[in-house]
Amino acid sequence: GLAVVVVTYFPGDDLARFLDTLEAATTRDVRVVIADNDSTDDALDKAAERSNVHLLRIGENLGYGAAANRGVAELDDSYGWVVVANPDLEWEPGSLDVLLDAARRWPRAGAFGPLIKEPDGSVYPSARLLPSMGRGIGHAVFGKIWPANPWTRAYRQEKAPVERTSGWLSGSCELFRREAFDSVEGFDPRYFMYFEDVDLGDRIGRAGWQNVYVPSAAVTHIGGKATSRVPKKMLAAHHASAYRYLADRHRGPAWKPVLAAIKLGLQLRLKIETRGL
Repeated sequence: GLAVVVVTYFPGDDLARFLDTLEAATTRDVRVVIADNDSTDDALDKAAERSNVHLLRIGENLGYGAAANRGVAELDDSYGWVVVANPDLEWEPGSLDVLLDAARRWPRAGAFGPLIKEPDGSVYPSARLLPSMGRGIGHAVFGKIWPANPWTRAYRQEKAPVERTSGWLSGSCELFRREAFDSVEGFDPRYFMYFEDVDLGDRIGRAGWQNVYVPSAAVTHIGGKATSRVPKKMLAAHHASAYRYLADRHRGPAWKPVLAAIKLGLQLRLKIETRGL
């Protein structure tokens, strides 16, 4: 069985567009679970009127990964394939079937990510290397002021889109082999927003699975309304998640001074980026 878990927080018109384009993305029957983080939005009730849609009202804002886990938990064991996605996406016709076709070519893969387009048609770098300490610091420090720096270019893997393995895939749209997702217990709920996909890609790889980028499948990321509602909070969550990811992977007394310096640097960067918000 095939299911799609879409995580919502005041999705507005995006949700109907997501569901409409999903209908043309696959010829297979799809069960849709809307895992809602405490929205008060008419779009949810309208979506729930569709015969293949189940609305899960969580009743609180758990964040992206934790809500996705709750949505997947609504599915019984007959669903062997699960997509986790944002509602602010448009599916290209046949794109989900293309992802499923790729799964046959990559039997050791646990996660598959499509090519993600921006509204202007440009390609978002959605399949990246895992952020090492050096690449992470270089990207964080120079990414805004010197976009072409070598650390950012290496991390973002901006090259001709070809089907390949990747360190991690954008959590805005991923197809998971249910066995792989369950084997690592899904997303880490400690990540409220951001880096939950980086962390999951790392753990899927450590568990012996592959993350595969499939650019022959494509979606367009319109850009979410939810994060724009509270930009300062989202920037703070991004910096906190970045620190958590590095701290989880660099434990012990020798790393404490380095992590303290990173935390200070992230706090300074956040202060600069939120000035005027």
